[in-house]
Amino acid sequence: MKRLNIALLSGGISSEREVSLAGGDQVFEALNKNKYQITRYDPKFDLSRLVADADDIDIALIILHGPNGEDGRIQGFLDLLCVPYQGSGVLGSALAMNKTVSKQIYEQVGLPVPQYRVMKKSDDILPEDVLETIGLPLVVKPVQGGSSIGMSIVKSGEDLAPAIKTAFACDDEILFEQYIKGVEITGSVLGNENLTALPIVEIIPDEIHGFFNYIAKYTPGAAKEICPARMDEALAEKAKNFAKIAHRALCCSDYSRTDMILSGEDIFVLETNTIPGMTSTSLLPLAAKTIGIQFDQLLDRLIELCLERSGNANLK
Repeated sequence: MKRLNIALLSGGISSEREVSLAGGDQVFEALNKNKYQITRYDPKFDLSRLVADADDIDIALIILHGPNGEDGRIQGFLDLLCVPYQGSGVLGSALAMNKTVSKQIYEQVGLPVPQYRVMKKSDDILPEDVLETIGLPLVVKPVQGGSSIGMSIVKSGEDLAPAIKTAFACDDEILFEQYIKGVEITGSVLGNENLTALPIVEIIPDEIHGFFNYIAKYTPGAAKEICPARMDEALAEKAKNFAKIAHRALCCSDYSRTDMILSGEDIFVLETNTIPGMTSTSLLPLAAKTIGIQFDQLLDRLIELCLERSGNANLK
C-alpha cells in the first residue's frame, strides 16, 4: 500500500518555537515510516517550499504553538493550498487562542470561569481599579499565547505593575483573572461527531514554581503529573464533560485539551488548547497512554480523524 505523504510542520516564529521543534522531533521519531513518507517544514523558512510541494501532500501535521501556528493563520494557509491537516480549522483555532473570546463562549454555554477583566494598551485603567474589581491574589496573562509565557500570579499590590508590563511584552491585550486556589487539572478530548474524553490529568508543579509555568511544563521532573487524577469519580466525569462542552462550543476538531482548576467541589474552566503539546512531558499523550493508546497510535488516530473529516478516508 502506498505510504501517505505527511508534511510535518514545526518551529515557526512564536515564542514557543523551541517547544514546537522538540515536539516535531518526537512526532517524527514516533511516526511509522512504513505507513508514512514524512517531509519536515519549518514555517519560519519553508513556506515557499510548502507551496511548491502542496499537490503531493496527503496531510499536514501541525506541531506549532502560539501566534502564526495555533491561531488559525497556518490553518487558513493550508486551506488555500487544499492540504488537509489535523486539528481545528481557522475558526476553532482563532476562538480558542483568544482567551477573552473563549471565556465569553464558555459563559454562554454555562461553563464556570473565574472572574476576569480585560485591558488593552490603549485603555486608561489604573492598577487599583483592577484590585478593587477582582482583588488579590490574581492572575495576569496575555490574551493570546500559550505555555504560560508572560503569565504572573500577583499576590501583592506592588507586584501588579511589573506583571502588567510582563504580559504586555507578549501581547497588546491582557487578561486579569481571579486566582482560584485548588488543583490544576486538564481534560483531553478525541473525536468529532462522537467525542471520547481521556482520563483527567492532575498537575502538581514543584513548589519553587508556584504554578504550571513554562519551566514546569517543559522541564522533566519540574512538575508531577498524575493520571488518572486523584479526584472523586463524579467530579472526574464532570471535568470530562466540561472538556467536551468546551471542545464543541469552540468549534474544535479532532482533539483538544482544556485546562481547569478543581477547588473543593467546584471546577472552573481556564482555557482550551487546540494543538496540545507533543513532547515527552506533554499531557495529552500521557492521558492517551493511560488507556492504552501509545504515542504512535495516537498520531495514527489523529491522521485518521483528519482524513475522515476531510473526505479522504480512502487514503487510510
